[in-house]
Amino acid sequence: MMRSVVVGASLAGLRAAESLRQRDPHGQVVLVGAEATLPYTRPPLSKQILSGEWEPERSLLRSQQDLAAMCIDLHLGSRATGVDLRRRTVAVQRDAGGAFELEFDRLVIATGASARRVAGLEGAGSRLFHLRTLDDAVALKAELDRSQRVLVVGGGFIGAEVASTARGRGLDVVLVEPQPVLLLRGLGPRLGRVCTSLHESRGVHVRCGVTVASATPAHGGLRVGLSDGSEVEVDCVVAGVGAEPSTDWLVGSGLALGNGVRCDEACRVLDERGQPVPGVVAAGDVARWRHPERGEIRLEHWTNAQEQASAAVATLLADEAGEPAAPFAPVTYVWSDQHGRKIQVVGEPPNEHGIRVVRGSEEEGVLLALVESEVGRLVGAVGIGMAGPLVKARQLLAGGASVEQAVRDLRE
Repeated sequence: MMRSVVVGASLAGLRAAESLRQRDPHGQVVLVGAEATLPYTRPPLSKQILSGEWEPERSLLRSQQDLAAMCIDLHLGSRATGVDLRRRTVAVQRDAGGAFELEFDRLVIATGASARRVAGLEGAGSRLFHLRTLDDAVALKAELDRSQRVLVVGGGFIGAEVASTARGRGLDVVLVEPQPVLLLRGLGPRLGRVCTSLHESRGVHVRCGVTVASATPAHGGLRVGLSDGSEVEVDCVVAGVGAEPSTDWLVGSGLALGNGVRCDEACRVLDERGQPVPGVVAAGDVARWRHPERGEIRLEHWTNAQEQASAAVATLLADEAGEPAAPFAPVTYVWSDQHGRKIQVVGEPPNEHGIRVVRGSEEEGVLLALVESEVGRLVGAVGIGMAGPLVKARQLLAGGASVEQAVRDLRE
């Protein structure tokens, strides 16, 4: 009987465990999670949980009974501390005390990522919040319930969503971003300006081109100094400046690390010599893999976590059967909800490419744009307030459509 160990009870970890159970009904499947909470979905954390629309339990993906019915051996509140590739064991430390080892035939690494810290906010103390886990969301919601003024540091997807939700609750919101526009990495400068204008039109005080310099207690809240010499007084600060892949437990293991766990095109984990390690794959936020068209990438998004987990398990089973494993080459999909508007990106983001608006306009703030490479190839699409056409755009990208064909089809 084969034993599969999945480290990380995230969306990717859960999907990997379920896929292993479906493909190997009689094998052992063990799911290890550092958090004490059952696997949950993350997109609602910055929206429905913070707004109070959902109770925290609604974000749970499976119950204890669901996992028991699938014969998945679940270890929550148990943090992996190391892996021995020669002995094929994972060392685990329980939060409640005690340590143990798990032997494995197959290993799926799905430990996700942790919130990046911001220099200059050391003086904020207990009024500084991050948003990465369900516990983080519950704590931040409780703080927003008693606050009137909030500073959000970071204008990427998470920071922008937190600012949107806080403003929707009637709070006075200042959003600080060192780049010249919000969402620069995800949308590029031109469409980033559209989203910056959206936030400003809803009453968010957007401060681009500045960083946080200091934070000190003042008048029952915080006085935060910015790099341009100005100051803002707020009740709390939320830092949303990205995440670091959770690979500390793999240092010294012999696996290739660097902005994640390095993998080949089929999600096989590589060793320090660049060779695939038999029976070891990675998926989700922690995996940095060779996309056949985009090179080495690591994605921190819901759709990728789900799809990559299934692909990684398929690779494990294909290798065992001596069959070729398919490269994981998705047309990537990212979405965000801000101020009642859905922002969607399929394929490559437009930050290094040209864009062609085919529906709506930048002035309206509602549009569909195609992303075009330097050689005129269709490589992506962006929708702001246009959910329907993005489904078709993703299909066109997957089918290798030309820019002109996409323009014709999407303008109809």
